[in-house]
Amino acid sequence: MRRMSAPQIFDRRAVRLHRDRAAGSIGRVLPVLEECAERLLDRLDDTKRSFHRALDLGGRGVVAPLLRARGMEVVSSDLSARMAALSGTPCVAADEEWLPFAPASFDLVVASLSLHWVNDLPGTLIQIRQVLRPDGLFLASLPALGTLGELRAALTEAEAALSGGVSPRVSPFPELRDLAGLMGRAGFAVPVADGEDITLSYGDPLGLLRDLRAAGETNAVGQRDRRAPAPSLFAAAASAMAGPDGRTPATLRLGTMTGWAS
Repeated sequence: MRRMSAPQIFDRRAVRLHRDRAAGSIGRVLPVLEECAERLLDRLDDTKRSFHRALDLGGRGVVAPLLRARGMEVVSSDLSARMAALSGTPCVAADEEWLPFAPASFDLVVASLSLHWVNDLPGTLIQIRQVLRPDGLFLASLPALGTLGELRAALTEAEAALSGGVSPRVSPFPELRDLAGLMGRAGFAVPVADGEDITLSYGDPLGLLRDLRAAGETNAVGQRDRRAPAPSLFAAAASAMAGPDGRTPATLRLGTMTGWAS
C-alpha cells in the first residue's frame, strides 16, 4: 500500500499523458529501449530457475515480446492504456503505485526503464514483492543519478543566463548506491544493484529532446514551470552541449536491480 506521506515529486497525470502521446511515436527510440531491455533480460541467463508467468511493468511494447520468446506467459501493465496496448494482450492500464494484482500472481516481474516516475518507490517495491510468488525474481532497470547530466547542466546554465532563475527541467534520479537498500527495505532477499553508462551521440543537437518526447520522457516534475520556455533556451543549451566534433552526447546511467521474493 502506498504511504500517504510519500512526497509528490512527480505529476502522475502528466506522466500518463506523456506516455499516451508517446504510444504513437515510440518507434523512434526502439533501438535504445530494446538495447536496455536485452541487457536487463540477460540476467535471466545467470540463473538456473525457469519462469512461467511474468509481469511486464511499463515495457512500452518491447519487453513482453522478449519474454514470450523465452516461453513465458506475460501480463503487461502501464500507467497509459495506449502504451499498455503496444505489448499485446493480456494488458492492463494501472498505476505502478497501486498494482491491481493478487498476491503471489507471478514468478517474474520485469520493469525496464519504467519506475523512475513513481512518487513512492519504496512502496512500489513492496507491492512488487507481494505480487511475486515465493522465490520469484524481480528485475528492473531505471535511469540513475548522472543520467542526462549534460542536458541538466546545459539547461541550468542557459536558463540562469537568459532569465536569472532556474526551473526543474530534468527529472531527479535515484542514486545507484541507494537502490539495493530500497529493495532490502521492501523485503527482497539477496538484493543487488549495479550500474553501467550508455552514451548516446546526436548529430542534430535537438535530436535528444525529440527522442525524449518520443519516449514519453518529457518533464513531469510537479514543481516544473508550466509556461512555455523561451525558444532560445533549448537552442542555447544544445549549443553548450556540443562536443569538439560537433556532436551532442547524452549519458544514460543505467541502474539495474535484482532481488528475490522470500
